[in-house]
Amino acid sequence: MSFVNFEKKEINFKVVYYGPALSGKTTNLEYLHSAIPSEARGEMTVLSTTQERTLFFDFLPLESRAIKGFMARFQLYTVPGQTIYNRTRRLVLAGADGIVFVADSQWQCMENNAVSFANLQENLRSYNRVLSQIPYVLQFNKRDLPDVALLAYLDFLLNHGETQAPYFEVVARQGTGVGECLNRICKMVMAAFIEEHRMTVDDFVAGKQPAAKAG
Repeated sequence: MSFVNFEKKEINFKVVYYGPALSGKTTNLEYLHSAIPSEARGEMTVLSTTQERTLFFDFLPLESRAIKGFMARFQLYTVPGQTIYNRTRRLVLAGADGIVFVADSQWQCMENNAVSFANLQENLRSYNRVLSQIPYVLQFNKRDLPDVALLAYLDFLLNHGETQAPYFEVVARQGTGVGECLNRICKMVMAAFIEEHRMTVDDFVAGKQPAAKAG
């Protein structure tokens, strides 16, 4: 969950890139790390397994003062795609403030997309959380390849729950749509934080405790 560092005047948010193996999660983070100015991002950390990697880095957007006097720092993570690493996926997902689900647009990957999306929901339930209560976006990657599914089909397959999530057409290896997708999830996460705490800017800056939620 989000963490407020009053000493540094920062609000720390965690965004997890989730999806099946080889869907483009790692490519997303590698592109973003190369595109964000060095003075605004941390070093890329790679946790390697025998077959797949978990990546992490954090960054301070150039314009992120949604709350007066505070900067928003975003921590971006990927999860391993293969099912044998589900314990690692669950651990990485802990405390996520926002989720980007990266789907592979190729027709032959539709089953893997559906299984991974169901796995995401299952792992959230292990923390007594549901996807409809968490900011998330869908990323339909590899749109430049032949034999890709129609957007309407991907939307039907992955976007028919209680909440209709924004979706983006992406070619991660070229960077197409990657930044737009990140920008949307970051805005959604900050908006959810403000709504969750139900406080005024002045109260927050003064360090007052959030109002208790009704019910």
